[in-house]
Amino acid sequence: MFFIDTLELEGLGNRSYLAGGTHTAVAVDPPRDVDQVLALAARRGVRISHVVETHVHNDYVSGGLELARLTGAVHHVPAAARVSFARTPVHDGDTFTVDAGITLRALATPGHTPHHTSYVLEEHGAAVAVFTGGSLLIGTVGRPDLVEPRLTEELARAQHASAHRLAGELPDDTAVLPTHGFGSFCSSAQADGDSTTIGKEKAGNDALVQDVDAFVAALLAGLDDVPAYYAHMGPANAAGPAPVDLTAPPVADAAGIAARLAAGEWVVDLRNRIAFAQGHVAGSFNFEADGKLATYLAWLIPWGKPVTLLAQSPEQLAKAQRELARVGIDRPAAAATGDPAEWISADEELRSFPRATFADLAALGACEHRIVLDVRRDSERADGWIKGSVHIPIHQLHRRQGEVPAGVVWVHCAGGMRAGIAASLLDAAGRDVVAVDDSFDAARGAGLPMATGPGSRG
Repeated sequence: MFFIDTLELEGLGNRSYLAGGTHTAVAVDPPRDVDQVLALAARRGVRISHVVETHVHNDYVSGGLELARLTGAVHHVPAAARVSFARTPVHDGDTFTVDAGITLRALATPGHTPHHTSYVLEEHGAAVAVFTGGSLLIGTVGRPDLVEPRLTEELARAQHASAHRLAGELPDDTAVLPTHGFGSFCSSAQADGDSTTIGKEKAGNDALVQDVDAFVAALLAGLDDVPAYYAHMGPANAAGPAPVDLTAPPVADAAGIAARLAAGEWVVDLRNRIAFAQGHVAGSFNFEADGKLATYLAWLIPWGKPVTLLAQSPEQLAKAQRELARVGIDRPAAAATGDPAEWISADEELRSFPRATFADLAALGACEHRIVLDVRRDSERADGWIKGSVHIPIHQLHRRQGEVPAGVVWVHCAGGMRAGIAASLLDAAGRDVVAVDDSFDAARGAGLPMATGPGSRG
């Protein structure tokens, strides 16, 4: 009998897998912190004999090279991928034995990248699952625009062909196990559900129900912004990532925190946005540890800028450090945990700002001057926005703060997490800010004037 274990990487919106039999197993698209994969194998009592990569990843640092080194496993990478380390190149149709009666077969599925490869898990010659990486996802496909702009349409057409190849060659009951699609910006859309099969995708995935021209037109029209840190992931993975270091960073005291802020370094408070609004170190930024920390901090921070982490507990700090290492933010310059009052000197005070709902915003009198700042992405704003609001997507705010008009700034997003980040950026710059911690669905119900149509970027 075969097994498939799923490793959820919620902060990145990805999944990794361990699959095998009684004695040996294969790891698929492992994260950089490979101790989690080793723990899965230990619980199963199996040896990892193979490590496979579906492609050179753009949204996280792979642990494949390190996992293969630690276990002695064969490291399989698509043959056409340009990498600088020793590996076993995989070609279309290659097969290898994972355990007795269990094999893995490579299928070339270009589209997310030119070299993308899926792997079919077979038991006694019958397909039971396919690891699709960034090819066929749950209800969607991986985006085709992360490699080279001039290749985007060509890769979009390849995605359509690859989806049809998978659907044509595999039985309907084959489980589809993608790496992307659970919040990762490598996906062209959010996954529709938690699990799927080839048959389910044939019934509803646009790549399988639309002709190629209609599919490509819709796919290209729906592409969203690319996180800035993606530019660093591909080169890191191609060069061969260094082993991860998760040892505790140096402890920062109040004087050290102040010195780092004065030097222009980033001090990031990992506590939840409610606690941060109630009291925080002046000049610090709020990226919640339980939010999409790696995605948004790596997106916004100037690459290579030293970062000091402030956490509620050692456990919160360790979790955040692990998540950041997955995207190449390896070593915090320093860190502190505990009571925020301990993070400032005796002659300082914690800063704070108010939180509110859309009903509170709607209740403002006409004479009360306020600025409404919408930090959602263009694609979100296109579905409707508050009339008169200023629009600066969260990932652009740090360099565009000068465009926010004078006055009290009521900042909102779709649910509150990004508004908390934005409020902290503005507060650190000395602006009077109110964080709207509310679902945008409540804006219309609150009676706020809404607009739709052309001009959503304004």
